[in-house]
Amino acid sequence: MTYGNTFTVWRDNTSAWPAYSRHKFVQGLGDGTLPHAAFLHYLKQDYVFLIHFSRAWALAITKADTVEEMRFAAGTVNGLINGEIALHIKTCAKVGIDEATLFATQERQENLAYTRYVLDAGHSGDLLDLLAALAPCVMGYGEIGRHLAATKTSDTYAEWINTYASAEYQQVCHDVGVLIDGAVARRLGNDPTASPRWTTLQARFAMATQLEVGFWDMGLDP
Repeated sequence: MTYGNTFTVWRDNTSAWPAYSRHKFVQGLGDGTLPHAAFLHYLKQDYVFLIHFSRAWALAITKADTVEEMRFAAGTVNGLINGEIALHIKTCAKVGIDEATLFATQERQENLAYTRYVLDAGHSGDLLDLLAALAPCVMGYGEIGRHLAATKTSDTYAEWINTYASAEYQQVCHDVGVLIDGAVARRLGNDPTASPRWTTLQARFAMATQLEVGFWDMGLDP
């Protein structure tokens, strides 16, 4: 399943993408060597990240130009709050970490830098700026989940892997790709790479990818 033309171009022109999608943290999920303490540390930070990520998608509603864009952004907020975040709550509850504790997690600086970068992109720019900053997380986890499901040698983190490799999540990545392609065509025309804005959007995507690398680094340092 493809994630759209715009995403493919942004990804292929981002040098940090392999460092993100094949990070040591990711490899540890696949072969089971990631320490459980590091995984729980990551989940707690990612819970906080997803709270801000949900706010960013809510911001997308106010930046949308069409009802279709608004509807998709609203659906994504619902999916994050009632779906993806629920996995973190469930996993952490198994080891005695309740949601109140998750919500009270103190953000690491890597987390804060990434989430505020995404929110600033949305507040200071338009929907395209916001989507360029959001895309590495959405599509990156789709690529990672799909790759790990096909190559993993351990089932230790199978629940996490299967969440992002699932047909449901892969459809989300596809739909976000359609949203981005449509938003780009609507605002930049049929030849978006010729637009003066293209370089800025590519740079936003690349910076968000680099911040994802930092997030994985943080995950390895509980």
